[in-house]
Amino acid sequence: MDTEKCRALLAVLEAGSLSAAAEKLDYTPSGLSRMMAALEQELGFPLLSRSHSGVQPTRACQTLLPTLRELTHWSALLDAQADEIRGVETGTIAVGCVYGAYYGWLSRCIARFCEVYPGIEVQVLQGNSSQLTRAVSEHTADFCITSFREGDFDWIPLYADPMVAWLPPEHPLAGGKAFPLAAFATEPTIATYMHQDTDNARVFARAGITPNVRYTSVDSRATFAMVQAGLGVSLNNQLITRGWDTTGIVILPVDPPQYAEIGIAAPAPEELSPAAKRFLAFARQTLRTDPEAAELGKEQA
Repeated sequence: MDTEKCRALLAVLEAGSLSAAAEKLDYTPSGLSRMMAALEQELGFPLLSRSHSGVQPTRACQTLLPTLRELTHWSALLDAQADEIRGVETGTIAVGCVYGAYYGWLSRCIARFCEVYPGIEVQVLQGNSSQLTRAVSEHTADFCITSFREGDFDWIPLYADPMVAWLPPEHPLAGGKAFPLAAFATEPTIATYMHQDTDNARVFARAGITPNVRYTSVDSRATFAMVQAGLGVSLNNQLITRGWDTTGIVILPVDPPQYAEIGIAAPAPEELSPAAKRFLAFARQTLRTDPEAAELGKEQA
């Protein structure tokens, strides 16, 4: 099977339309459409359901997606290893990072790496921990800095991040040393990424607490502003506010203490391209020497 067609199909599904994928892949829309038709003919059934709003995978296509991702991943790995044998240092690395506290280190790491390997392109991905660890499992990301999630990848722990409560200064419990975790069951609560697999949702589930959610947001900054406005309280990772101006808000540890393990999710070494192996080794080394990253390690200790 032509893996280039498989890569194109995955790009179409990611983009949501043939025209958007064609622009990204530098194809003409008609050429990409013919490529998809040829792949459907080769397999013997439709792969795409087309409408005015874009394209969606058919049920048969959804069944094949895990295999298609594996096929394209191993094909790309073969090409990368062949390049390495020929002495060609090229490739594309996709790296994700959930926490802004690591952005400075990651950016400096990329800059130094690209000085040594100018032929290797590094892409930075965004998303929450569940999205990015899933990307690692599906081979659409080479490694990510996230909170711990179960999955088909190796895990390198970095930092035990305390979970904290955000409170308005006028809240009756704002003057205490800690915020009772059980109080989220009765206090008006602001939830970020409601109904998603977040660290705060996991904490509540482990403790058997159903928070009294009155407001929701899909952005931590928005949640922060809503707490400042006095709309309620919120449970979050302490790492989120590192470097923020926290004026107008009270941040307290929760009782009993809760933690989210921050680390690097990466495929098994044999599944990494030569470029990704180099970058991961480079990143792990600079974690020990970069001042900001080393400071987080001291906090963990």
